[in-house]
Amino acid sequence: MSGRTFIVEADGGSRGNPGPAGYGAVVMDADGGTLHETAEYIGHATNNVAEYKGLIAGLRAAHALDPDATVRVRMDSKLVVEQMSGRWKIKHPDMRPLATEAKGIFPPGAVSYEWIPREKNKHADRLANEAMDAGKAGKQWEGGASTAELDAAPVDEPDSGPEQLAPAPAAPTAGWAVDLGTPTTLVLLRHGETALTPEKRFSGSGASGTDPELSAAGRKQAEAVAASLAERGTVQAVVASPLRRCQETAAAVAARLGLDVRTDEGLRETDFGAWEGLTFAEARERYPEDLAAWLASPDARPTGGGESFAEVAHRVAVARDKILARYANRTVLLVTHVTPVKTLVRLALGAPPESLFRMELSAASLSAVAYYADGNASLRLLNDTAHLR
Repeated sequence: MSGRTFIVEADGGSRGNPGPAGYGAVVMDADGGTLHETAEYIGHATNNVAEYKGLIAGLRAAHALDPDATVRVRMDSKLVVEQMSGRWKIKHPDMRPLATEAKGIFPPGAVSYEWIPREKNKHADRLANEAMDAGKAGKQWEGGASTAELDAAPVDEPDSGPEQLAPAPAAPTAGWAVDLGTPTTLVLLRHGETALTPEKRFSGSGASGTDPELSAAGRKQAEAVAASLAERGTVQAVVASPLRRCQETAAAVAARLGLDVRTDEGLRETDFGAWEGLTFAEARERYPEDLAAWLASPDARPTGGGESFAEVAHRVAVARDKILARYANRTVLLVTHVTPVKTLVRLALGAPPESLFRMELSAASLSAVAYYADGNASLRLLNDTAHLR
């Protein structure tokens, strides 16, 4: 650990439970000085969903300040504190993926949880109310523009003990209830072929010195998908992995669409360590135990210190959240790799890590996920290759 200690206070509320909801979080130093504030209106959701989203936002803000810090979380939600401390089971299906996401932001043991009375959580409570007030006015929360009364109180669940584990009313599934407005849509494009693609060789993050360019076939694929996307005319921004094969694919599309390419490190492929350049059969022959462990657990790393699927999922989720915040209610093309695309699909579906091995993604294929204001996601497309026929 770096020796730095942060205090995160977080809160969330729903005016109706479920109803219009928002969260607030503040990161402070060990002496209580404010380092960062964040808040967001999240649309129609329950109190508990808003509280968990506030926790996640606070932890991500602390992680951005110092990923090696020790964090003390203080919340007035006994439910979240007890569940995150491991003393209460997480039974409700809406809570489990949020708790898993929160646990993955810092290493195990780096975060502790403390329940505090509501009157001691006024800073985060105020931010949550500001976010809900902004949402009611059709705006996004902006730091330094306080509008809510300090003690304005969104409706909370009664903190009466373990019986709170009974399922809370679920937030409506996207598309089935209220009109949640225009979603933010991420169109997920796997890069075109390289020389390694037809041979199905591990081709990762370039950490081992491999960063192949598109092959002649890959360049044709990039032009074909560019023409298809230009005809559809829906893409409003392009974000790409820093690796050459994605940059080249993105450049072909962006040139056709008249857009610039923004690069995000979080979209790079997995670091496959010593398996770079090998086929699956070659890796199994040389490193059978390591490969078997990798297939069995999302926490296992490839031989030679590569990345686990859990580590990749964390950075991809961070990149996703940044992109969703930057391009709210727009359609964004992400030009990336097999693992990031499958991970975004898996997270959208709430599917387990082993689902990564049950998806097929062709070179230059398109997938799409829509993200709604209530936190729900909807898979719209998977492995579309019609433009290549």
